[in-house]
Amino acid sequence: MQTIGAVDGVGAVQAGIPVRFAAADGYWLGGFLWQAAETQPDRPVVLIASATSVRCRYYQRFATYLFDNGFDVLTFDYRGIDQSRPQQMRGLEADWVDWGEKDVEAALGFLALRFPGRPVDVVAHSIGGCVIGLAPSNHRLRRIVTVGSQYAHWRDYAPEQRWRMLWKWHVVMPALTAIFGYFPAKRLGWMEDTPQGVARNWSRMKARFEDTVCRQDRSGGRHDPDVLRKRFRNVTASILAISLSDDPHGTIPAVRRLLAYFETADRQHLHLAPGDIGHASVGHFAFFHDRFRDALWPLALTFLRDGAVPEQFRHALLSTDIP
Repeated sequence: MQTIGAVDGVGAVQAGIPVRFAAADGYWLGGFLWQAAETQPDRPVVLIASATSVRCRYYQRFATYLFDNGFDVLTFDYRGIDQSRPQQMRGLEADWVDWGEKDVEAALGFLALRFPGRPVDVVAHSIGGCVIGLAPSNHRLRRIVTVGSQYAHWRDYAPEQRWRMLWKWHVVMPALTAIFGYFPAKRLGWMEDTPQGVARNWSRMKARFEDTVCRQDRSGGRHDPDVLRKRFRNVTASILAISLSDDPHGTIPAVRRLLAYFETADRQHLHLAPGDIGHASVGHFAFFHDRFRDALWPLALTFLRDGAVPEQFRHALLSTDIP
């Protein structure tokens, strides 16, 4: 399943090709690869790290855009989601740390074997910006763009939507998870069905990420907080964290709370209002919609390509004084 896909007359792959690769614990993960037909040793590779329980197919237009602009691209699903879903969701104990230290790590390993010596960048959406910090080989990354990335501490939710979000994610989600043995989100039309460990992480999240994922519960307390914090510090890539003023999840406090973990990275935080780009709304998900191909996608492309924020967006850079 790892052959190069069909190519049109000008050399552009029409769609990502299905690929599968195994994590260190033997769990098989599925995704899609956009790869140029001719080997180019200096052509960068981008890994797209998805939001919680969002299918990697959601990012296929954005992946094609990056491919058409000089990058090979890999999208993949975390264990329990779509291409990486087991036959039986009940009993799958995967949590956010597993998605980072096992699944993202497996994706980075796949890219290292497939594209040896190539620069590797990441575009991360929502929790993707957190789990990339948990992958043991994340020190090899060159540049990272995050969009609305945070780890769902409830006090950081937008005040005008906080109580609705608390009910949805911290009452309904854990209650249904306890009944079904996983969160049956597809039945509600909210997102993909979600492993119980991820649902527990989200619904119980404290101000410090490690205080939730490392506490003694059904996971057996198997995660070492010192190890997790060190992995974030191992990231030396340049990071551009993008937040939108109408995103109730990726608020300024939420994004900065996560950025604080990347202590040794070169961090920039860009906060945009939809009106800055002539639109009425963007929210938590729409950055990757095709309608923002001209308004927002060049922002990510320029940073990945040059490590710089385009001039027209620099007014929206916030102070880099992150505690």
